[in-house]
Amino acid sequence: MPDEGVGRILKAMGPIRIRQLDHIAAVPSADWDAAAGRANPFLSHAFLAALEASESVTPATGWMPRHLVASHEDGRVLGVAPLYLKGHSFGEYVFDFEWAAAFEDAGGRYYPKLQACIPFTPVTGPRLLVRQGPADEMAATRQALAKAMVDLTGEMGLSSLHVTFSTEEEAKYLNELGFLLRTGLQFHWQNEGYADFDGFLDRLTARKRKALRRERREAVGDGVRLRTLRGSDIRPHHWDAFYRFYRSTVDSKWGDAYLTPRFFHLLGETMADRIVLMLAERQGEPIAGALNFLGEDTLYGRYWGACEPLPFLHFELCYYQAIAFAIEAGLARVEAGAQGPHKVQRGYLPVPTYSAHWIAHAGFRAAIDDFLKRERSAIAGEIARLAAMSPFREDG
Repeated sequence: MPDEGVGRILKAMGPIRIRQLDHIAAVPSADWDAAAGRANPFLSHAFLAALEASESVTPATGWMPRHLVASHEDGRVLGVAPLYLKGHSFGEYVFDFEWAAAFEDAGGRYYPKLQACIPFTPVTGPRLLVRQGPADEMAATRQALAKAMVDLTGEMGLSSLHVTFSTEEEAKYLNELGFLLRTGLQFHWQNEGYADFDGFLDRLTARKRKALRRERREAVGDGVRLRTLRGSDIRPHHWDAFYRFYRSTVDSKWGDAYLTPRFFHLLGETMADRIVLMLAERQGEPIAGALNFLGEDTLYGRYWGACEPLPFLHFELCYYQAIAFAIEAGLARVEAGAQGPHKVQRGYLPVPTYSAHWIAHAGFRAAIDDFLKRERSAIAGEIARLAAMSPFREDG
């Protein structure tokens, strides 16, 4: 348990005390991980600490940690919440730029705001992390964390609080507490008990199966060799190469690289057992890579890059190699990150994502609520439209 002098005690709710901490290092990793569990690697103390220790998440980049810790009066840590004070809306993947513009055009001040999330990571998971225990204690802890976030928003005079990429159950729970519900969509591959990659291909229509096989052949032409590295097999020079790939993607698309080289090396030092690095090499030199994280039953694709544009290599490293790994490892699914309707034709079907939003100003809240109702309907329609483009045989 953190030392009593570390952090600011926000309030006591019965036997539960809520404390705010300005850096995750103030929470012992065992306490944080006992609440976060093992299912999702991005909720781990190691991942969040790597973001902070590498200076990828700092006030200078617009991310100010305001993590919450719920403790029993007897000293036990009951729950935690990854929380940040943000001066912008970048690196979130649930876009509220138009909300900010509208509020400020009306004379309000949208930033800073509070964000319960995993920085730069559009991966679904709980944000109110509660340690296993008696059901009534767990329910009280979750409620205390949610209430503390709302109260902190009011005490700081902030415009809003956003809980992004939460689970559906958690988003609906927060909706019952007065948060506004928002949906989005991603593309996930589901393992239907395939024996191998050919078993997956057999489920596709003949035309799609032929197209995927052609893409895979062309991706490994011109002397390209594919490797999958895990654990201690990932050496510092591999991380140096991958950082170059990451920068090549960022520089060509967005222009701002939040993650520092130190971040990737820290991943190798602290959570190598949860990393799956897929590389393409030519004559022993890496030319492209895809970084994946291993969860309890899911492979999460996060970053990709290449130093030369080879046809279909992105699809091979990011999608097909991930499917092959998941089948061999007996994983339930592959989550391939945000955006990308092109993923549908490669077996990744649309699924909804969820977030919850607390808007302080009553009039602004009503306007956002109306917008979200219409947006949810549009998202549901888009999911249905994309699902109809499924490459799988109807008789499957």
